[in-house]
Amino acid sequence: MTSDAVVDDALVRSAFRVMGVLTRVGAAHDLSLTQLRVLGILRDRRLRMTELAGYLGLDKSTMSGLVDRAERRGLLARDRNPGDKRVVDVFITPAGLELADRVQAEIQRDLAPATGRLDPRQREQLAGLLELVLA
Repeated sequence: MTSDAVVDDALVRSAFRVMGVLTRVGAAHDLSLTQLRVLGILRDRRLRMTELAGYLGLDKSTMSGLVDRAERRGLLARDRNPGDKRVVDVFITPAGLELADRVQAEIQRDLAPATGRLDPRQREQLAGLLELVLA
Protein backbone atom coordinates (compact mmCIF):
# COMPACT_ATOMS: atom_id res chain seq x y z
CA MET A 1 0.00 0.00 0.00
CA THR A 2 1.39 3.43 -0.92
CA SER A 3 1.88 6.08 1.73
CA ASP A 4 -0.99 8.10 0.18
CA ALA A 5 -3.26 5.07 0.44
CA VAL A 6 -2.22 4.54 4.07
CA VAL A 7 -3.05 8.17 4.92
CA ASP A 8 -6.35 8.00 3.03
CA ASP A 9 -7.29 4.79 4.80
CA ALA A 10 -6.44 6.25 8.21
CA LEU A 11 -8.48 9.37 7.47
CA VAL A 12 -11.49 7.34 6.36
CA ARG A 13 -11.31 5.04 9.38
CA SER A 14 -11.00 8.01 11.74
CA ALA A 15 -13.93 9.72 10.01
CA PHE A 16 -16.04 6.59 10.51
CA ARG A 17 -15.16 6.52 14.21
CA VAL A 18 -15.94 10.21 14.68
CA MET A 19 -19.18 9.92 12.67
CA GLY A 20 -20.20 7.00 14.86
CA VAL A 21 -19.70 9.08 17.99
CA LEU A 22 -21.53 12.08 16.48
CA THR A 23 -24.43 9.91 15.33
CA ARG A 24 -24.76 8.21 18.72
CA VAL A 25 -24.53 11.43 20.75
CA GLY A 26 -26.87 13.27 18.38
CA ALA A 27 -29.43 10.48 18.51
CA ALA A 28 -29.36 10.59 22.32
CA HIS A 29 -30.56 14.20 22.03
CA ASP A 30 -32.89 13.66 19.07
CA LEU A 31 -30.51 15.53 16.74
CA SER A 32 -29.45 14.57 13.23
CA LEU A 33 -25.86 15.02 12.07
CA THR A 34 -26.95 18.13 10.17
CA GLN A 35 -28.61 19.56 13.27
CA LEU A 36 -25.40 18.90 15.23
CA ARG A 37 -23.46 20.76 12.56
CA VAL A 38 -25.85 23.72 12.76
CA LEU A 39 -25.45 23.97 16.53
CA GLY A 40 -21.67 23.74 16.17
CA ILE A 41 -21.54 26.40 13.46
CA LEU A 42 -23.79 28.83 15.33
CA ARG A 43 -22.13 28.42 18.74
CA ASP A 44 -20.02 31.51 18.23
CA ARG A 45 -21.68 33.44 15.42
CA ARG A 46 -24.90 34.75 13.94
CA LEU A 47 -25.29 34.00 10.22
CA ARG A 48 -27.56 34.90 7.37
CA MET A 49 -29.77 31.98 6.42
CA THR A 50 -28.07 31.87 3.02
CA GLU A 51 -24.61 31.72 4.62
CA LEU A 52 -25.66 28.86 6.89
CA ALA A 53 -27.16 27.02 3.92
CA GLY A 54 -23.84 27.49 2.11
CA TYR A 55 -21.83 26.05 5.01
CA LEU A 56 -24.08 23.00 5.01
CA GLY A 57 -24.48 22.64 1.25
CA LEU A 58 -28.27 22.82 1.55
CA ASP A 59 -30.87 24.61 -0.54
CA LYS A 60 -33.02 27.37 0.95
CA SER A 61 -36.16 25.29 1.47
CA THR A 62 -34.28 22.49 3.22
CA MET A 63 -32.49 25.06 5.39
CA SER A 64 -35.81 26.71 6.30
CA GLY A 65 -37.30 23.39 7.39
CA LEU A 66 -34.25 22.57 9.48
CA VAL A 67 -34.35 25.96 11.21
CA ASP A 68 -38.15 25.69 11.69
CA ARG A 69 -37.72 22.40 13.58
CA ALA A 70 -34.91 23.81 15.72
CA GLU A 71 -36.97 26.93 16.47
CA ARG A 72 -39.89 24.78 17.67
CA ARG A 73 -37.47 23.08 20.08
CA GLY A 74 -36.21 26.48 21.27
CA LEU A 75 -32.66 25.84 20.01
CA LEU A 76 -32.45 28.49 17.29
CA ALA A 77 -34.14 31.80 16.50
CA ARG A 78 -34.40 34.10 13.50
CA ASP A 79 -34.28 37.86 13.35
CA ARG A 80 -33.79 40.59 10.81
CA ASN A 81 -30.16 41.40 10.08
CA PRO A 82 -29.28 44.67 11.87
CA GLY A 83 -27.37 45.95 8.82
CA ASP A 84 -29.90 44.91 6.15
CA LYS A 85 -33.53 44.54 7.19
CA ARG A 86 -34.28 42.47 4.05
CA VAL A 87 -31.99 39.70 5.30
CA VAL A 88 -32.87 37.08 7.92
CA ASP A 89 -30.21 35.93 10.38
CA VAL A 90 -30.31 32.74 12.38
CA PHE A 91 -28.67 32.37 15.78
CA ILE A 92 -28.45 29.95 18.66
CA THR A 93 -30.61 30.53 21.72
CA PRO A 94 -29.44 30.09 25.32
CA ALA A 95 -31.18 26.67 25.36
CA GLY A 96 -29.43 25.76 22.10
CA LEU A 97 -26.07 26.86 23.47
CA GLU A 98 -26.61 24.82 26.63
CA LEU A 99 -27.43 21.75 24.52
CA ALA A 100 -24.43 22.40 22.23
CA ASP A 101 -22.14 22.59 25.27
CA ARG A 102 -23.58 19.37 26.70
CA VAL A 103 -23.25 17.58 23.36
CA GLN A 104 -19.66 18.81 22.98
CA ALA A 105 -18.78 17.42 26.42
CA GLU A 106 -20.34 14.06 25.52
CA ILE A 107 -18.45 13.95 22.21
CA GLN A 108 -15.17 14.66 24.00
CA ARG A 109 -15.96 11.95 26.56
CA ASP A 110 -16.76 9.42 23.84
CA LEU A 111 -13.62 10.25 21.84
CA ALA A 112 -11.40 10.18 24.94
CA PRO A 113 -10.59 6.44 24.71
CA ALA A 114 -8.97 7.12 21.32
CA THR A 115 -7.42 10.53 21.95
CA GLY A 116 -6.40 9.59 25.50
CA ARG A 117 -3.78 7.20 24.11
CA LEU A 118 -1.84 10.22 22.86
CA ASP A 119 0.37 12.29 25.11
CA PRO A 120 -0.23 16.08 25.09
CA ARG A 121 2.49 16.69 22.50
CA GLN A 122 1.04 14.05 20.17
CA ARG A 123 -2.49 15.50 20.56
CA GLU A 124 -1.16 18.95 19.68
CA GLN A 125 0.71 17.51 16.70
CA LEU A 126 -2.39 15.64 15.52
CA ALA A 127 -4.53 18.76 15.80
CA GLY A 128 -1.96 20.76 13.81
CA LEU A 129 -1.77 18.12 11.08
CA LEU A 130 -5.55 17.87 10.83
CA GLU A 131 -5.77 21.66 10.53
CA LEU A 132 -3.35 21.48 7.58
CA VAL A 133 -5.45 18.75 5.95
CA LEU A 134 -8.67 20.71 6.50
CA ALA A 135 -7.31 24.06 5.32
